[in-house]
Amino acid sequence: MTIQQPSEAAMPRSYPPEFRRKVLDLVASGRKVAEVAQLLGISDQTIYVWRSQHLIDTGQLPGMHSSDCPNWQRPASVSPSWRPGWPSTGELPNWWVR
Repeated sequence: MTIQQPSEAAMPRSYPPEFRRKVLDLVASGRKVAEVAQLLGISDQTIYVWRSQHLIDTGQLPGMHSSDCPNWQRPASVSPSWRPGWPSTGELPNWWVR
């Protein structure tokens, strides 16, 4: 029996707020969550969590606001190279910008 180690892709990542906002904008524009997730290489569940938290933060759903839980914010110590192969400045790739 072989025990498989978790792959890097299965490890949770921290994404900058600008990235999350752009992802939610794509979903709000009519793109399917699964399509956006596959395109960007992130979990569709991650997008659903971000969308739910956005609805809470904007008062559309009950729940704990992001500002009430500092652990939900991106830590300052996170490297700006948040996505392998993308610019280390944390900017979105050219194909992402409209």
